[in-house]
Amino acid sequence: MPVNTGALVSILVLLAVLALDVWVYTDATQRLRQGKAASVSIGTVRLETPQAWFLGCLILWVVFFPLYLMATGRNPFSR
Repeated sequence: MPVNTGALVSILVLLAVLALDVWVYTDATQRLRQGKAASVSIGTVRLETPQAWFLGCLILWVVFFPLYLMATGRNPFSR
């Protein structure tokens, strides 16, 4: 039985994104408990709670995951 590698790659990418979403949620929860909440304001929209970060990453990961990294001071591209 032939294996569809395109489907396999898509599933692996989806699993990686979901794992990162769970990491964002747990990290944001820990930061909130420590009093160092990751907070970003874009116009009238404010991302501050772990649930908001999780939903943002779940819906539009390509935008919210890098934004979370920047909000927490983990931007790998800053020098």
